[in-house]
Amino acid sequence: MENEFTFENPEYRKTYWHTCSHIMAQAVKRLWPEVKLAIGPSIDEGWYYDMDAPFAFTPEHLEQIEAEMRKICKEKLKLERFELPRAEAVKYMEEKEEPYKVELINDLPEDAHISFYKQGEFTDLCAGPHLDSTGRIKGNAIKLTQCCGAYWRGDSKRKMLQRIYGTAFTKKAELEEYLHMIEEAKKRDHRKLGKELGLFMMSEDGPGFPFFLPKGMDLKNALMDYWREIHRKAGYVEISTPIILNRRLWETSGHWDHYKENMYTTVIDDEDYAIKPMNCPGGVLVYKSEPRSYRDLPLRIGEFGQCHRNESSGSLHGLMRVRGFTQDDGHIFCTEDQILAECEAFTALVQKVYKTFGFTDIAYKVATRPAMRIGEDAVWDKAEHALMASLDALGIKYEVLVGEGAFYGPKIEYHLKDCLGRSW
Repeated sequence: MENEFTFENPEYRKTYWHTCSHIMAQAVKRLWPEVKLAIGPSIDEGWYYDMDAPFAFTPEHLEQIEAEMRKICKEKLKLERFELPRAEAVKYMEEKEEPYKVELINDLPEDAHISFYKQGEFTDLCAGPHLDSTGRIKGNAIKLTQCCGAYWRGDSKRKMLQRIYGTAFTKKAELEEYLHMIEEAKKRDHRKLGKELGLFMMSEDGPGFPFFLPKGMDLKNALMDYWREIHRKAGYVEISTPIILNRRLWETSGHWDHYKENMYTTVIDDEDYAIKPMNCPGGVLVYKSEPRSYRDLPLRIGEFGQCHRNESSGSLHGLMRVRGFTQDDGHIFCTEDQILAECEAFTALVQKVYKTFGFTDIAYKVATRPAMRIGEDAVWDKAEHALMASLDALGIKYEVLVGEGAFYGPKIEYHLKDCLGRSW
C-alpha cells in the first residue's frame, strides 16, 4: 500500500500521534517524576494527556517538555509491548505510584488483555498500537499547543487534572503550515469577532446562554426573514411550540429514559416537567392536534424552536456549544412512499441554503442506528434505506457512520468546510 506509512492513512496518523503522547508522558516523568499520569489518547488533530501535577503547567513548562521530547526522539528507543495478569498489573502500577492507572486496570473487564508499552526507562498502560521506535517521530515537527483543566474521567465530582494538548507532523514545513492556519483561525474566531462587531455577549450570570446585542439581532432577524422566505416557497408552514412540557410527553418520546441527563427539569403543580432539549415531541403534538388524512400529506412544519441542553461547563464554546439556542427546525409528516421524494427535496433545500452562504464543498454522511435506541429494527431498516436511497438518487457519494445515529432515528449529516479547510 503506497501511502500506508504516511498521514494520508488515518490509522498511521492516529498511531503516530498516540506514540507522541507516550513520548510526551515520558518527557514529563523525566522532568518531574512526582507527576501522576491518567490517560493520553490520540484525537482528531493530535493528542492530549491528562496529568495530576502539584503545580500548574505554564508555557515555559511546555517548552521544556518539547525539548525533552526531541531528545527522546533522537534516542530512537524501541517500543516493546508486554502483558501482565491483573494482579501483577495492579502491583506493577502501585509500585510506580500511578493511582490513575491502577483504577483503569481495576475497571477493565475480567477477560481483558492488560497490555503495556515500554520505551527506555518509561512504561505505560496501553492497548496500543504504536510505532516501533521513538526515532520514527520527527522531533522538530512537534508542538505542544495548550494546557487546560479536565476532570478525571469527565466527572465534575472527581479531581481536576491538567490536560496538555499536542500535535506533530512528519515534516517541519507541515507543522509550520498547521500553526499558520491556527493563527489565521484565531483572527476569525467568532467569539473575538462577535465582541468586536457588537453582535453578542456572554455573561458569568448565565454560562452557555448567549445575549444577542442590537447589531446581532439585526443579523439574526435578516437570517430569519431569509429562512421564512425559502421555507414558504418549499411548502412549509410555521409553528411555535412551548419551551416547557410535561414529563409524560418526554417519557413517550423516549427522552426521559435516554436523554434525561442533558435536560433541565422543574416541578409545576407537583408534576415533573422538562425544558425542551429539542423540538420534535412538540411538533408531533401539533400533528396530533386534529384528525389528518393521507390527502393532507406531506405536511411540512417549520419552527424557530428555543432549546436548552445541560452541557458540561468545560464543553461550552461561544455560540458553537451552548446551553440555550434557537434551532431552525423542520418536521415532515408523510407516507412511507413519500419518504424518498421528501428526503431528496430536503437535501436540495440544504444545498441551496449552503450555496447562498458560499459553502459548496459538502461531505455527506449517514449515521445509522446506535446500540441504545428505541423502535423496531424493521422500522430502522426502512428509515436508513430511505436516507441512503435519496442520496443515491441525487448521485451523491456518502460515508456511513455505523452506530452514530440518534437514539430515535438515523441521520444524514452535512459536513461543511470553511475558508481554512476545517470541517464543521
